[in-house]
Amino acid sequence: MKRIAEFLKVSEKIFIKDLSEYDKNFKTEQLEELYKNIILPVRATKGSCGYDFFAPYSFSLNPGESIKIFTGVRVYIQQGWFLACFPKSGLGNKFKLKLDNTVGIIDSDYCNSDNEGHIIIKITNESDKILNINCSQAFVQGVFIPFGITESDNCSGIRNGGFGSTGKFEI
Repeated sequence: MKRIAEFLKVSEKIFIKDLSEYDKNFKTEQLEELYKNIILPVRATKGSCGYDFFAPYSFSLNPGESIKIFTGVRVYIQQGWFLACFPKSGLGNKFKLKLDNTVGIIDSDYCNSDNEGHIIIKITNESDKILNINCSQAFVQGVFIPFGITESDNCSGIRNGGFGSTGKFEI
């Protein structure tokens, strides 16, 4: 297998800023403790293709509810590869857990954005049951996938942002 990426934490400053802007219920001391305990994604077995992402805090989702999870994780990826994120299959089967953008695509240049490439995952519980995710529980998996480009490709755009940022370039 080819080694093409490395998971890292975003800075404590970015994690605290992002999460505190989204959820005002967290106190600074809580956020600092959450940051210290962030678990970087890992594969569960040597045959697993997916890297499990772990919840940095506990949360519950009622049927039909959505939430953004600020993972505290970023990833350096070599050019020619991307990270595709999917719900863990057990959660998808039991709770119809969906990523709100269907599949999360993390491009190699996202790591250099102003937000340090903070991987933020928005999920929805589409079941008729309450979904409870505990802190440090795997809830999403990421798979590294190679991609190609066209012979005539001459892209020179520079990214600075996350959701929807690549759609802002002029063709």
